[in-house]
Amino acid sequence: MTAVVFVGVVLPLLVGSVSVTQGQLPVDCSDIYNQGQTLSGLYSIYPTGESPVQVYCDMGSEGSLPQDGKWTVFQRRMDGSVNFYRPWEQYKKGFGNKYGEYWLGLENLYQLTLKRKYELKVDLQDFAGGKAYARYTTFSVESEVNGYKLHVSGFINGGAGDALQGHSGMKFSTFDKDQDTWSGNCAKLHLGAFWYGTCHHANPNGIYLWGKDPTLFAIGNVWNQWKDYDYGLKFISMKIRPVCENL
Repeated sequence: MTAVVFVGVVLPLLVGSVSVTQGQLPVDCSDIYNQGQTLSGLYSIYPTGESPVQVYCDMGSEGSLPQDGKWTVFQRRMDGSVNFYRPWEQYKKGFGNKYGEYWLGLENLYQLTLKRKYELKVDLQDFAGGKAYARYTTFSVESEVNGYKLHVSGFINGGAGDALQGHSGMKFSTFDKDQDTWSGNCAKLHLGAFWYGTCHHANPNGIYLWGKDPTLFAIGNVWNQWKDYDYGLKFISMKIRPVCENL
């Protein structure tokens, strides 16, 4: 087994190994937690049951209740170090740095949500230290044939407001694969990639902007219902876990 040093802690990286399992490969981070790995960090999961996929697991802060963790992070922005204005194939397969900014991949999301029922949490932070979140009790993504269509519902407000409900039922769009419901190309107009309609209330994969800039409208990594269309957020994290983990 290889080891990865993360935030001062040595964490096991389960690549091609089942040494910490009870005979089964982990599908997501909840499996890893249930196998005894309770520290947040970089692990490998097996969404298809075969090839390993590296992912950051948010297991909750130290001393927190189990229901506060077990999250599989599929999107994260934190410093602008990774370019998110990318073509379809990269959004399909995933890209970025799992220690920092990354996108897990649409196919991985489809494979995960095909097997289990998931909930979604979106954590947000501004440049003044303010924090908020939005939570949804159901989250799933359809197959590539169906445009990786998003389904999200059951909004729970953690101060962020509901910026995703209007995106439910939308197919995923990139600048080179326009599947939105607008006559133009939302991904090109807003310099991102997302489940656009006509066009968005949230643009987590837009250009990383450093706070508020009234001269730049809706092209940044914005969450309109919290900070409006001209405020690029310092931190965005989108993560899922099986609904049964709440019980």
